[in-house]
Amino acid sequence: MGEVAAEEDIMLRKRIAAFTAVLALAPCVTQAASPDDDPDKVARWLDFKEGAFKGRTIDAHGDAVIKLDAPARAADAAVVPIAINAQFPQTPARYISKVYLFIDENPEPYAGSFEFTPESGLASIETRVRVEDYTFMRVIAETNDGQLYSAVRFVKASGGCSAPADKDEDAAERSAGAVRLQAEGKPAGGKPELAQVMVRHPNRTGMAMNQVTRNYATAYFIRKVAITYADKPVMTANVSFSISENPNFRFYFLPNGNGELKAHIEDTKNKTFESAVAIDAQSGPQTSAMK
Repeated sequence: MGEVAAEEDIMLRKRIAAFTAVLALAPCVTQAASPDDDPDKVARWLDFKEGAFKGRTIDAHGDAVIKLDAPARAADAAVVPIAINAQFPQTPARYISKVYLFIDENPEPYAGSFEFTPESGLASIETRVRVEDYTFMRVIAETNDGQLYSAVRFVKASGGCSAPADKDEDAAERSAGAVRLQAEGKPAGGKPELAQVMVRHPNRTGMAMNQVTRNYATAYFIRKVAITYADKPVMTANVSFSISENPNFRFYFLPNGNGELKAHIEDTKNKTFESAVAIDAQSGPQTSAMK
């Protein structure tokens, strides 16, 4: 699993580098997608589907396994909240092992993947993404028996990947890396517990023009977030610049007894950031300091 994930991550970074280099030289003009289009006939999706799944059957009516919640019209295309909700708990006998996130009309449609284990408790995750144009957004869940299930939503938003950053780029990069990790409730009876990790990071796409210099800042973003509890893997996100500035992930873990919840984070400059919080079944919510 580790070698496969590493290989996918390398391929993802190469594809993103190629896309951003082309876009910086020549802006891409595309026709916006329509909710009346057939989501199963989008060319970019068909290309990714063939490359990633090699002709495997994907159940397009996967609501009994996975659901995707996203706004029909986003208030801010650079910060679009989404929720990927598993429809059953994780157990050793049956669990969701991986969820792929694909945003058809983004410059790099493959937004990333999330790996889960039985220790996740529930393979659900919430985050915020960028959306460049009207698009179908889809998740594909892979269960431990190798079956694939999808959920699709149409989102109206534009300009999220090329929108200029609100902060000074150099200052934002210097302050990158502060991490806050917290459990949001009191552990009870081995039930899945909601937690959240927040990372201060510019998560630059490489497509936003500096309005003063008229230059494009290089892409610089969080590419991996690995969460463990009691040294067992809970959730691993291998993601692209489609994740919004200051990445934020809400996820679940299974607190079987006391232990330490840890977050290990890597960005595209190979900088690493970490945070940890002790979980005590007798105490209330735990939070690590933002540092």
